[in-house]
Amino acid sequence: MINYQVTSNWNESLWRKVEPVYREAFPEHRGKSEGVIRRMFQRKLSELHTWMEAGEVVAMALTATDRGAHVLVIDYLAVRASRRGGGLGRHCVEAISEWAKSSESCRAVVIEVEAERTEENAERIKFWLRTGFQLTSYVHPYIWVPETYQAMYLPLEPAFKPEDDGRSLFKFITKYHEKAYRGGDIE
Repeated sequence: MINYQVTSNWNESLWRKVEPVYREAFPEHRGKSEGVIRRMFQRKLSELHTWMEAGEVVAMALTATDRGAHVLVIDYLAVRASRRGGGLGRHCVEAISEWAKSSESCRAVVIEVEAERTEENAERIKFWLRTGFQLTSYVHPYIWVPETYQAMYLPLEPAFKPEDDGRSLFKFITKYHEKAYRGGDIE
């Protein structure tokens, strides 16, 4: 049986169980450092979602709720490599979406995906599309990283739909990243 939990508090011993799954999917150069993640929790910017089986973390996610906009940003979602391809990732997205809607009153879940046309990026986009996300056409360049990104969104309310090509969704994503790296509250 898989146990799902969400916490908004930093827990060193829990992070030690989560970190191998996180780093397997997001090596140092592709993910946030432990120091940045720890500060995000100290500032109450993030939630850590974990799925455990027999005391072992099999999947994790870092999210941030924009309570003013009622939008949840998934920063990272990772499934242990040995568990991929069996539906666990879809289960994680469903659990996060239900939590966002019921606990945080969110209207949508938003993510960013790398826009460069590679096989690896195409596979990630296919995963998100299979879980119900919609890909927007706008390609967003950040000034602090060389990669470009596109936004994807999962409406939790039928009326939620960006009125543009996805550019507006980067308001939520960029706000979160700026606060994660520079400080302040996300609300």
